[in-house]
Amino acid sequence: MSCDQDVLIAAAAFIVTANKKIKKKAKPRRFWVRPSLQSREIYNTSHLLSDLISDDTDILNLEYRCNGGFRNFFRMSPSQFNELLNMVIPSITKNDTNFRKAIPAQDRLAITLRFLATGDSYHSLSYLFKISKQTISKIVPEVCKAIVDVLKEYVKVSNNNK
Repeated sequence: MSCDQDVLIAAAAFIVTANKKIKKKAKPRRFWVRPSLQSREIYNTSHLLSDLISDDTDILNLEYRCNGGFRNFFRMSPSQFNELLNMVIPSITKNDTNFRKAIPAQDRLAITLRFLATGDSYHSLSYLFKISKQTISKIVPEVCKAIVDVLKEYVKVSNNNK
């Protein structure tokens, strides 16, 4: 009798364990990229930048107006943005992987400059640029470090501690 009871106990333990594994497998998987962020390919930062520049351009006279959206959005002119981008692009460019495309250097700089210009939260910037707040929290410090490294020869900091 004890041998039969041992077999029954072992069978019951097996069934309980098997049911737990089945329940774990039935759990729905989360998405790789949130659906709200997937439209980044359709309307991305490059479109935003070109829209802001076109707002600042007088199409009839083909001249640049300095009172428009680009300067208000980034607190610098498009030429200053491009000059800074050319300086930091080697430091902030990432490579594509088999799983996804890297965020372009232009977008990385735009996110950082918008953060520095407004102090918006990463959460707010994630809706604007359609990039997760976790990714933005990595981008901003990386790009800030690159900007400091590139511009340290232009900006001298005093060594006097008063």
